[in-house]
Amino acid sequence: MGTDLRVGVIDSGCSPMQGRGVLGGRRFWLEDGQLREGEPLPDQLGHGSAVVEALQREAGPVPLLVAQVFAGQASTSALQVAAALLWLVEAGATLVNLSLGLQQDRPVLHQACAEAMAAGVLLCASSPAQGGPVYPASYPGVIRVTGDARCAPGQWSWLGSRQADFGGYAGVGDKAGASLGCAALSGRIAALLREQPGMPPQQVHDWLRQHAAFVGPERRGAKHA
Repeated sequence: MGTDLRVGVIDSGCSPMQGRGVLGGRRFWLEDGQLREGEPLPDQLGHGSAVVEALQREAGPVPLLVAQVFAGQASTSALQVAAALLWLVEAGATLVNLSLGLQQDRPVLHQACAEAMAAGVLLCASSPAQGGPVYPASYPGVIRVTGDARCAPGQWSWLGSRQADFGGYAGVGDKAGASLGCAALSGRIAALLREQPGMPPQQVHDWLRQHAAFVGPERRGAKHA
């Protein structure tokens, strides 16, 4: 299964340079209330490009599949995300990064996540450090990740809080936060799966918890060596 490692990214796409290393890409959009799909467009927002960069910084070169659900603005629908996720499962994704969060719980998205996890696909989704629940991060079995200012590149925290399971390196600049923290942790998971192919999801979760640089919400002295 080592050669079968494929990382899916559901976001706004990627840069042309990043696209050279992408195994496959698909765009999902709504037109007159109907779901459409076709060839991806260049990343107009830059969010997806930043997410891919953060993921690759931790994972190194890994086979990528990119599903585009954002275009000119940072809004999407549960239907688009669900369709993107199912496409990634069919394309053989091992791990899917979702640096996004929808405020409404929709059955179509819940079902797509359940089907993906039943197929053995690991899902990492971003969750804000504060506020109400977002989806798909709040679905059972999804690894919930936020940004953690304590973390340097290559580090993550075990939070185990109401908001998130883990915190990752949040990056710098205007795109810093939960999105990049999620991407960074997905990259670390991808590297782990490359080193230990076939590791079951629960073992991945346990390994991340055991090797976290920090334990618990940010407090002075809350470092775990």
